[in-house]
Amino acid sequence: MSYKVRFWDIRERPDRRKGFEVRWTINGREKSESFLTKGLAESRRAKLMTAARDGEPFDTRTGLPASEIRALKQRTTWYVLAREYIEQRWDRTPGNTRRTLADALATIAPAFVEPGALYGEPRVLRRALYSWAFNKNAWKAEPSEEWQAALDWLERHSLPVSELEEPDVLRRGLDALCRKVEGTAAAAKTVKRKAAVNEVFSAAVERGYFAQTEPAERSSLDGARSR
Repeated sequence: MSYKVRFWDIRERPDRRKGFEVRWTINGREKSESFLTKGLAESRRAKLMTAARDGEPFDTRTGLPASEIRALKQRTTWYVLAREYIEQRWDRTPGNTRRTLADALATIAPAFVEPGALYGEPRVLRRALYSWAFNKNAWKAEPSEEWQAALDWLERHSLPVSELEEPDVLRRGLDALCRKVEGTAAAAKTVKRKAAVNEVFSAAVERGYFAQTEPAERSSLDGARSR
């Protein structure tokens, strides 16, 4: 975070659909956002400038003021976090590890949803997650309509990351990692799945999504390996 924020005038880009660009720098690093109209751009610039005048530090990575970072963290869902993790990790991850990550995240994501939410075709949801959502190579093409419907459902029902501090929620995820789609035991994959999910939790902790040093009972991801 930094207080060294400087704002530039709005730049008009007639060659772009969103042709009005708000630009600012944090510690000399340029950030920008584009808008359809000049009015929207001016409103956004004024909001950012107010945050700076009020003494808010800005995040050097995202370019956002501290208040917006906090609000963003409260809204970010497990599904979004997992997708971001795959995007950042993919290019430096060997093939076997990619498959392990995709398997683990496709298994746990349907468990981290709102209470009572259950997709009618769990096998379709799992295929959509494993073969597209958590497979960066597949993002070059749009998912099929069937997969897109399943992923849209998950986006609507996925829990905010902050709710994973609740022990009961975390236990649901642990139970899912130990089972196949049809509900039978998945002992052979359980340890690898838990190790992969632990990495995503660690990334969430580093980004400040949890108020505690670790999410509640997160250690049980390791302790449950003996099950």
